[in-house]
Amino acid sequence: MTTVSTAPFPHATRAWTALVLGVAAQTAGTVFVTTPAFLIPLLHAERGLSLAQAGLLAAAPTMGMVLTLIAWGALADRVGEKWVIAGGLALTSLAALGAAVSPGYVSLGVFLLLGGAASASTNSASGKVVVGWFPKDRRGLAMGIRQMAQPLGVTIAAVTVPSIASAGGIGAALIVPLALTAALAVACAIGIVNPPRPARTATGETPRNPYRSSGFLWRIHAVSVLLVVPQFTLSTFGLVWLVTELRVPALAAGIIVGSAQFVGAVGRIGVGVLSDRVGSRVRPLRWVAVSACVVMALLAAVGGAGWLLGAIVLMVAMTVTVADNGLAFTSVAEMSGAAWSGRALGVQNTGQFIAASAVGPLVGALIGLVGFPLAFLVVAASPALAVPLVPRVEAEKDHL
Repeated sequence: MTTVSTAPFPHATRAWTALVLGVAAQTAGTVFVTTPAFLIPLLHAERGLSLAQAGLLAAAPTMGMVLTLIAWGALADRVGEKWVIAGGLALTSLAALGAAVSPGYVSLGVFLLLGGAASASTNSASGKVVVGWFPKDRRGLAMGIRQMAQPLGVTIAAVTVPSIASAGGIGAALIVPLALTAALAVACAIGIVNPPRPARTATGETPRNPYRSSGFLWRIHAVSVLLVVPQFTLSTFGLVWLVTELRVPALAAGIIVGSAQFVGAVGRIGVGVLSDRVGSRVRPLRWVAVSACVVMALLAAVGGAGWLLGAIVLMVAMTVTVADNGLAFTSVAEMSGAAWSGRALGVQNTGQFIAASAVGPLVGALIGLVGFPLAFLVVAASPALAVPLVPRVEAEKDHL
């Protein structure tokens, strides 16, 4: 077991500023991406859309992200992270405005797709800027904090969107991500400084493609794809399960889901610190995969045991299923090196969001066919498949 250094490190102020703004930027983007999921009860119960149709709308932003994640990462590798993050958030705010004034579901879906494509800028670039500024023995902590952005974004959406949508409709609910992304676009343009880039080799050779040296990155990508299935199942349908199956009022259900996401955000920091202390990203990643399988199976079993027990197990499950992201991101960045980390993180996110895009319509259709308990049990198979794929050996390359 290694120890985490507490000594000051060079450029600490810039590093922590980049971390704070990176977390805030991705949180704002996540609010936009997850807002449609919290519109599902309104779309399904009051507007007459099926769960599969509403799930398709909820998946539109992640579909947009899939189209542009690698491109945003490559752009960050080439020009730096600052303007990729700020420009992407500005475009996301414009898409949120278009979605807020959309007259129908088709145009709404188009703007959600475009906004997701723009918000993808924060995923690759914010991770790259954080890893670029922090030394290796602090990256688990830093990326654990950075990975709080996704559950924090879901928390904000969960506690604001259902009540705003109930009172003012879809357009009113979209004002929340519009305001956040516009404000953070300005803040990141002012406050983020790109980390120093490593010097080129004496011969000026292009850095070697890390995907050709071993299968480590591909295995981490595959594990992350499998682990994203339970995570997005719960973030998309956890609220619906509480409201329709356990008869929890919409506002209370939103608070439960939001609280679970907040606990999950704090849990990501703990897992990141654990990875720094044990000197490994992959061992804790394997532990998370095993735990995700167990909690999904438990969730399948507690649906008829009352809303309190169901809510407690859901909170535990939502905490566990978001714990892997920071570990995988840090491992990918360390293995790929500074010259490739933007693209590698783009590939990482692309695989995750392809899976996430499929979760809405496919799991929605599965729930409609077999009900929530069996659907949760089927989803438990995904992290079970991930366990043997987690690499046994730590990443060996680190050019950051």
